[in-house]
Amino acid sequence: MVRRHRRPPSYRAAYGFRLPDKAHGDYALGMDHTNHNSFRFAPLRRAAYRLSVTQAGQLPADDGAEVAIAGRSNVGKSSTLNMLTERRALARVSRTPGRTQAINIFDLDPGQRLVDLPGYGYAKVPEALRRSWGPLLEQYLRRRGSLRGLILVMDIRHPYTAHDADLIAFAEGCGRPVHVLLNKADKLSRGAATQEMARLRRIPELQGVAMQLFSAQSGLGIDELHERIARWLTPDAEKETPAEAGANSEFSKGGENS
Repeated sequence: MVRRHRRPPSYRAAYGFRLPDKAHGDYALGMDHTNHNSFRFAPLRRAAYRLSVTQAGQLPADDGAEVAIAGRSNVGKSSTLNMLTERRALARVSRTPGRTQAINIFDLDPGQRLVDLPGYGYAKVPEALRRSWGPLLEQYLRRRGSLRGLILVMDIRHPYTAHDADLIAFAEGCGRPVHVLLNKADKLSRGAATQEMARLRRIPELQGVAMQLFSAQSGLGIDELHERIARWLTPDAEKETPAEAGANSEFSKGGENS
């Protein structure tokens, strides 16, 4: 018989969590909202677009807590945001990589934000625009006091590019924890995906960097990602392992081009 643990009612009321019945491996549950073993951080479902900024001075007040999502163009970053928030087009998915050309801010619960950073590494983005991203991202990563962590999306079939390496090194130099999503893992067999993650973990520069298998298309690994973001945004709850599948979601699958 599975033993169920109880948490304080106030915590469950605030975030709508329930403990999972059992642990899951690398291939977590997909977006099956009838399965109550799934882990969901409820504030993500309340995400609402706030503003886009192209200069550091336009950022909202540096208080509360926020998590940023970054990634090379065409790795499925927008689809990852849509999957996380269970929204059809919170982050617009485009067939043209590099569409995210500003820092986009999304409000969650009061004092919590999700931040979509500009995609990088796409050759057709104008050079002047690419040059402007560098100082903006540098200031954001170096000075943003409310930034709790960075989610870095990679395509598992073409992971850890020079741009990825530079971003990880810079973020770690600023004292920012990084969590790598090896997206599009559904394009590989389970064995091949697991082997590729193991290979990446042996790279000296990536030792100590958290990473997981993920698919913004199938929902693979979504539970683990929700838990990571919950721990960053609610540090007092870091020792909790709450879970609840979102119900009545408006999410529908989209492309993974941006």
